[in-house]
Amino acid sequence: MGRIGVDLYPQQTGVSLREVRTFEKFLGGSASNVAVAAARYGRRSAVITRTGDDPFGEFLHDALRGFGVDDTYVTPVPTLPTPVTFCEIFPPDDFPLYFYRFPKAPDLEIHPSELDYDAIRDAGIFWITGTGLSQEPSRTATLTALRHRNKKGITVFDLDYRPMFWQSREEARHWYAQALPHATVAVGNQDEVDTAVGTRNPAVAAKALHDAGVGLAVVKQGPKGVLASKDNETTQTKPVPVEVVNGLGAGDAFGGALCHGLLAGWELETTMRFANAAGAIVASRLSCADAMPTEAEVRALIGETTDA
Repeated sequence: MGRIGVDLYPQQTGVSLREVRTFEKFLGGSASNVAVAAARYGRRSAVITRTGDDPFGEFLHDALRGFGVDDTYVTPVPTLPTPVTFCEIFPPDDFPLYFYRFPKAPDLEIHPSELDYDAIRDAGIFWITGTGLSQEPSRTATLTALRHRNKKGITVFDLDYRPMFWQSREEARHWYAQALPHATVAVGNQDEVDTAVGTRNPAVAAKALHDAGVGLAVVKQGPKGVLASKDNETTQTKPVPVEVVNGLGAGDAFGGALCHGLLAGWELETTMRFANAAGAIVASRLSCADAMPTEAEVRALIGETTDA
């Protein structure tokens, strides 16, 4: 449940948008990308979101169905345009994003009355994002969905902090605090965990997330890898080295792989290694949703890394 939009990625890299001549369009939006990534592993996935009632919205429906993601819960908002997002690509670690979500993004117009609470309660995994808490009515819809789910199964809070969607980090922290007690898993990078619990220190942040009610805390640290903490087990997983083309989809690839590992019941370290490798593969490709790997591709990269 969360963001969707059209990503317009430049076909010329290493230059400013003022110099780019051609773009290619892709499905985008963190929650939607995670649903696509999970579907790549043979998981049944659906996304709860909204688009504009326009050709870009129709493109997103086509793309979701093409990826095998159920679009039943994707509905139009006639008065708002489907969002588009541009990026600049300066490998290996600079990928500025330009969101066009004006006057308001349709995915923030999710109303509590529209939700299928039985489907939300019965799903093996329910995934929500921090962006969904940034405005009403999506904020109330997200919190209501969490309360109805009542921590059944696996409930993931993707901290997904985007400063441009909030008036302040403190405002985001307030609403994150309302959602955390309803989550069984929290995942985010160091800036996002700082928003959630007020510290960038991975180990301290993991403990704070546990204190807030989260069973599994996952803190992504970029080139330092990933720290994951659950019960009395903590694992630190190194990143998989690749030549970075576009790092923007790596986190969503990690998320879809995390879902796959959790549903499969893998050990924590196995899940983190798999998710790290999935993220690395997408970082080595241009697009996000279209770049999501299959399980065979991920296992091949893990094998290559182990052999090396």
